[in-house]
Amino acid sequence: MTETETDTETGTETETADAATAQHRATVEHYVRFWNAETPEEQQHLVSATFTDEVRYYAPIGVLSGPSALIGFHDEFAQHMGKVAFRPRQEPEIHHGRARLMWRIDTQDKAPFATGTDILVFAPDGHITTVTTFLDQPPEGFDPNAHHQ
Repeated sequence: MTETETDTETGTETETADAATAQHRATVEHYVRFWNAETPEEQQHLVSATFTDEVRYYAPIGVLSGPSALIGFHDEFAQHMGKVAFRPRQEPEIHHGRARLMWRIDTQDKAPFATGTDILVFAPDGHITTVTTFLDQPPEGFDPNAHHQ
């Protein structure tokens, strides 16, 4: 259970225990591992440990709903690109049930393929409910305006 204290100047509650942040940090680690998963068994384990059943993924390519849609996107990307590595560019920032993860995708022949920032929103149980992806450096030839709905 997370302890809170009230800031007397602002009247807002702040967490004094790091339990929620530690849980969110572990979920972000699972999130990174999910995008690097190589087997269906590993994907299934990480989906269960990372996302809610109603997860929504908002990206320039469109909106995906549910864990199976994320697995399908992961598999399609891996099939098209071959071996890639999804890596944090720096430590994620976590506060108020959200995280900002700045990432890069490295390929074997061209690093980085793309860079971006994901905003993750956590459910009370620590699983991710929403991902909003922004491309900081899109892949070569990518037209972000061609994909908006």
